[in-house]
Amino acid sequence: MRGAAAAGALAVILAGQAGAGTLDTVKQRGTLACGVSEGLGGFSDKDAQGNWTGFDVDFCRALAAAVLGDPQKVSFTPLSASQRFDALKAAKVDLLSRNSTWTLGREAELGLAFAGITYHDGQGFLARRSLGVDGALALDKAKICVEAGTTSQLNLADFFRANSMSYDEKAFPNAADAFAAFQSGQCDVLSRDQSALYAERLRLTKPADAIVLPDVISKEPLSPVVRNDDFAWFNVVKWVHYALVNAEELGISKANVDEALTSQKPDVRRFTGAEGGFGKALGLDPDWAVRAVKATGSYAEIYERNLGVGSKLGIPRGLNQLWTMGGVLYAPPMR
Repeated sequence: MRGAAAAGALAVILAGQAGAGTLDTVKQRGTLACGVSEGLGGFSDKDAQGNWTGFDVDFCRALAAAVLGDPQKVSFTPLSASQRFDALKAAKVDLLSRNSTWTLGREAELGLAFAGITYHDGQGFLARRSLGVDGALALDKAKICVEAGTTSQLNLADFFRANSMSYDEKAFPNAADAFAAFQSGQCDVLSRDQSALYAERLRLTKPADAIVLPDVISKEPLSPVVRNDDFAWFNVVKWVHYALVNAEELGISKANVDEALTSQKPDVRRFTGAEGGFGKALGLDPDWAVRAVKATGSYAEIYERNLGVGSKLGIPRGLNQLWTMGGVLYAPPMR
């Protein structure tokens, strides 16, 4: 009887753990498990001391601050393009914040949910200046390095077929190998998301010998990714992103967020948690959005620090500017 009782108790415990949502799991664990790239300047990169920085890294820190109250309570797992979705589905990470393109196939076929576009990107080309080309339509018969198993590989085939051109594809299992092949001269052109090409160009021995062509051949909406079986967690991840965008719209920054706590403006009071009760609805503390901004700043601060014209990459906001400033960045209201 004692054995049966013990077995029954264990079954109840395991059933409770299996049924626990991701938000509860993260709170109980005390850390957020975030899947990132294996190293992409401006997005997710680890320095010699083991410190992670970048646009995608900052999103994970903002999420950790909102959920756990501490932006340092994050463990980062570097994942290749071929590993990332399997790792997420196997619950090895709580989310991907890893320059991943939102597509119909990935949502419908892989059982994933994309929690809002954090960066509007597009595929481009990094070409050797010695080729003497000034646009993608001049790349007929070029040798092109690309990462296998990515939307970049598929888009490349579509572009050349649509324009009745041919190319010599050099596909590699990961981004590092594709870059190394371009660097060593195995191909004339490297193709991937244009934002990544700005970072890759800086890694070349002679960056001035290569140019990022102006052409964008695809839509690459980059988004955090979660499993599609936990809508409550999906909502948390999605609204942390929207909070960072709303903070920029409201003029709330890391420097002045404490002042927002005394504001009498209704939309600011809802943001800080003084009104609305939205934190409770999400399963978070009332000041969850304030904690996110205190950790990383608003969307504008995250962008400019990691990717903007004042950073090493020097990428203009472009489409990633607020909708009120000529871009397409837009967040639903917090009300």
